[in-house]
This record gives sequence, structure tokens and C-alpha cells, in this order.
Amino acid sequence: MVFLSLPTLEQLNTIRVHTLVNHLGIEFTGIGKDFLEATLPVDHRTIQPLGLLHGGANVVLAETLGSVAASLTLDRSKQDCVGLEINANHIRAVKSGKVKGTARPVHLGKSTQVWEVKIVNEADQLCCISRITMAILNKK
Repeated sequence: MVFLSLPTLEQLNTIRVHTLVNHLGIEFTGIGKDFLEATLPVDHRTIQPLGLLHGGANVVLAETLGSVAASLTLDRSKQDCVGLEINANHIRAVKSGKVKGTARPVHLGKSTQVWEVKIVNEADQLCCISRITMAILNKK
């Protein structure tokens, strides 16, 4: 198991209150031994002027999933994590509905972690693939 603890989806969705995550409508929808999932609506909050899902919204979803997933692998009384680098390849446009992101670990080291996030549309077609590198910081 990758995660030190498996919070409930209700607990995960509580941490998003009063944040960008909540403002964009991101909702945690799945958690397992080595993955974390969330959805993002494609609506007036997340589209760009052409009516397509904004690439930055994909990145917010990926960063949210990677950051929260990384934090679940740590003893938070001793360590924190912060994003160090993120990239995203936008593969397919989305005009409506929801997208679902799934984060899975690629590397879980002592000072860095790398997470891959695949974002799919409602037809389960890959729309974006992202990789986020997290810095693991020891608390002083």
C-alpha cells in the first residue's frame, strides 16, 4: 500500500472548502491502495473563450491530485510536501460534461515524489496526461 492512511472521500472533500479546488468544482471521487481520483466539471468556471476545457484547469486538477496523494504517503507531523514541477500534455479537447483525473505514483523517494495523472473524458478517452514532482520537506 502506498498511502499511510486511507481517508474517506467525505474527509478529502472537506479539505477543499474555501480553496481554488472547491471554486472550480473539483470533487474527490475515488481512492485505493495506489491511486486517487477526482472529477472536474467542464462549465463556465473551467472553459476558455472557445468553449473548451482550459488547459490550466487540467493542470489544477493534476496538481490537486498529485499534492493530496503525496501528502497521504507522509507522516504529516514530521513532513510536508510541495509541488516542485508539473507538466501537462493536452491531447483531446473537451466541451462539456466532466473529466476524471487519476493519480498514481511513479517514484516515492525520501526527498521527492513523482506522480502521473491521467485525465479522461466521460467516454474514458485520454484528454490530458500530466506528471508532477513533489518536494518532501522535513518539518523543523
